[in-house]
Amino acid sequence: MTDRMLHEYCVLDEQTHSMLQTAMTRFNLSARAYSRILKVARTIADLAGKPNIEMPHIAEAIGYRSLDRGDWAER
Repeated sequence: MTDRMLHEYCVLDEQTHSMLQTAMTRFNLSARAYSRILKVARTIADLAGKPNIEMPHIAEAIGYRSLDRGDWAER
């Protein structure tokens, strides 16, 4: 998924975007991680049959990203 496609298919409402921004700051995630979280959240929303990415989709994607970081067992 290109950046252009991210902007087209991964639109977030204000509250969901705010939650993602908070997670980005809290977990010190990069811009690349931001894109990956959006892509995973889009997939989760698609599997749920939802046309838009919602807060639970972002939360689940963030959870997967936290596990992917490698130091999750130490937290």
